[in-house]
Amino acid sequence: MRSITLSRLKTAAMFGLLAAALSCALSAWAGQNSDTATAAASAKIVAPIAITNTAGLNFGQVIGLAGDVTVSTLGARTSTVNNLGSATGIAAAAFTITGEPSNTFAITLPGSITIASGENEMTVDTFASSLGATGTLTGGTATLTVGATLHVNNSQATGEYTGNFDVMVAYN
Repeated sequence: MRSITLSRLKTAAMFGLLAAALSCALSAWAGQNSDTATAAASAKIVAPIAITNTAGLNFGQVIGLAGDVTVSTLGARTSTVNNLGSATGIAAAAFTITGEPSNTFAITLPGSITIASGENEMTVDTFASSLGATGTLTGGTATLTVGATLHVNNSQATGEYTGNFDVMVAYN
């Protein structure tokens, strides 16, 4: 009976050694099918873009005859008819844009606005930017001028016509 027990012990020991060897081999094999890499994460905080109005759009004095009056981005005024009065105060709107140096930005102009004097109104449209649709913050600033076209109705009532418009800038 001792020989059977001894034989069983030898077999059990052999199986134990075989199981341990197989376990080590499987662990080594599993370890070779994975790997780890490290990546860097970063962020740069930049100054927010800002726009400040420094001058309003002024068409100057206009006679109430039907026609269009345009002020260019350079502040030059033209008319489709002879309805121009005094040129005093004519100006393109002007803006200063500040932000992160060398960044580019998009410019959004209005489609049209209404200016009014009491119940009387006129339309301003065809807004134009001196920078086109985009600009660059050279040294962290840019200057933008905006012109547009005023549509004067026939027998337009006299008065001081005013209104506001928005110019939006956003980093590209």
